[in-house]
Amino acid sequence: MKKIILGLFVFGLTVQSFAQIVELPEVEIVAVNYKYLNDVREPDAAQPVKLLQREVAAYDLKNSEYYEDQYDDYFISFYIPQGKILASYDKEGNVLRTVEKYKNIALPNAVAESVVKNYTGWTIAENAYLVNYHDKKGVTRKEYKILLEKDSRRMRIKTDEKGNIL
Repeated sequence: MKKIILGLFVFGLTVQSFAQIVELPEVEIVAVNYKYLNDVREPDAAQPVKLLQREVAAYDLKNSEYYEDQYDDYFISFYIPQGKILASYDKEGNVLRTVEKYKNIALPNAVAESVVKNYTGWTIAENAYLVNYHDKKGVTRKEYKILLEKDSRRMRIKTDEKGNIL
């Protein structure tokens, strides 16, 4: 029994000595449009919002079918059923401006709690999330437009991303 255990131990050490060293090519990770993502990102934003914003930030303009050296600005539209973004890029592929609109997405906790607290008895019928971004000014608009209903009455309200009624 001792010989078997000793044999397995020696075998285990010799197997490691025959391991191959594999050299992989270097991968360069570049943070493209990180400024845009940092400005528009909301920690508890709905999944469709995060998905579309990541798509805008990761868009490779130079390898797209629309790229030509002679133009300085490019306008690209991104669509999903819950929202759309119109993004403006410079010739290097940096995001210059965006106009974003999402319909009937899950509201962040702060916004939902504020609506429930300030409008007791009302139900949320529809909502829209609007974001405007500019590379020099940052985010110029982040607001939720909410349609509330109670019995046969309707009311429209606006809040910011923190739930403050505008």
